[in-house]
Amino acid sequence: MERHQQGMQLLRVVIRRIRSKLQLVLTILRYGSLLFGADESGLTVFQAPPYPQAPPPPPQQFYGAPTNYGQPALPSPGYTPGQMAPGDAGQEAEALYRAMKGFGTDERTLIRILSKRDPLQMALLVNTFGHRYGKSLQSWVESETSGYFRDTLVALIRGPLAQDVYNAHRALKGLGTKEGLLNDVVLSRSNADLNAIKQEFQRVHRRPLEQEVREDLSLKTERLFDMVLAARRAEESAPVLPQQVERDVTDVYQATEARVGADQLTVCSIFASRSDGQLRAIAHTYEQRYRKPLDRVIEKLTQRNANKKEFSGHMEDSLLMMLRGATDRAMRDAVLLEATMRGMGTKDDMLLNRIVRCHWSRDHMNQVKGAYRHHFQRELASRIQGETRGDFEKVLLACIE
Repeated sequence: MERHQQGMQLLRVVIRRIRSKLQLVLTILRYGSLLFGADESGLTVFQAPPYPQAPPPPPQQFYGAPTNYGQPALPSPGYTPGQMAPGDAGQEAEALYRAMKGFGTDERTLIRILSKRDPLQMALLVNTFGHRYGKSLQSWVESETSGYFRDTLVALIRGPLAQDVYNAHRALKGLGTKEGLLNDVVLSRSNADLNAIKQEFQRVHRRPLEQEVREDLSLKTERLFDMVLAARRAEESAPVLPQQVERDVTDVYQATEARVGADQLTVCSIFASRSDGQLRAIAHTYEQRYRKPLDRVIEKLTQRNANKKEFSGHMEDSLLMMLRGATDRAMRDAVLLEATMRGMGTKDDMLLNRIVRCHWSRDHMNQVKGAYRHHFQRELASRIQGETRGDFEKVLLACIE
């Protein structure tokens, strides 16, 4: 009798475990559909937008990760000071020297060489030129060129890290904050890249970037940028946990549409701390549950009461940039490029900085061009040709090729 009771108890334990495993499998299948779809074999595959995409990241693990933050990512190419490509850039350095020495400048050679280097190749070229000719490549180019053409070449020569530090300083100095420039530098960055920017800013300007931002911004927008600059986002290797996604969606809804007067800090905290993969899942689940795209919710809250905006203009732009960068980075960047050329007069400074930033990753640049073509029904190159002239036009076109 006792053995029979023990056997029944063991059987009940086994049944409970089997039931738990089945529930786990169903949950994974349910939330896997947020980011993946099924092919003819029934296996899950990445669903790409209808324009060229970079290879998808490794499949995300839903359960079993040691923490919610994931393994730290390495800095992007060009965000490790002193890192250079292997090899010899002597031939390119000599060609640049010949293009600028004597009377007149060979702009075609400058464009051909400087627009085609990746960040590490550019660092090697700059180092080689300085050692060989005893003068920095940047100062030489600055003395031989002018206008936005010069600014584009110098942005290329600086490389992504130094250009971000330069732009962050420009965004914060003088009267008023250049909000778009600051957003481009700080938002939607990996922890590793953001920490590199902060360290280099401190080295160059002898002041913490966080302090500069805090003195320029105010109220809850300042709090948002405090959260972002803490560089404590979940890494892209972190799991997309269904329970956390459900909680975040509920919290965002309770902080926005479910109340009169938005709880901005709750939304800011979620957006600033989640990885792109997690934000994609939040946006998808929100739309599935409430039948409204989350970015439209942020926009409508700003428009709902014209006399008392629930998200300030800068905060709204920042949240939308973070959210759209997570859901479709290529499309977001394509729309940001169009914004520099739309309306009366081209915002040449913003245009060249956004083109140079995209061009550092050839795969991403190709995605942006495809997204631009898909959304605006024309080629990015033809749009640039209609808005710029001369060598400035030529260098921008070379950067997107």
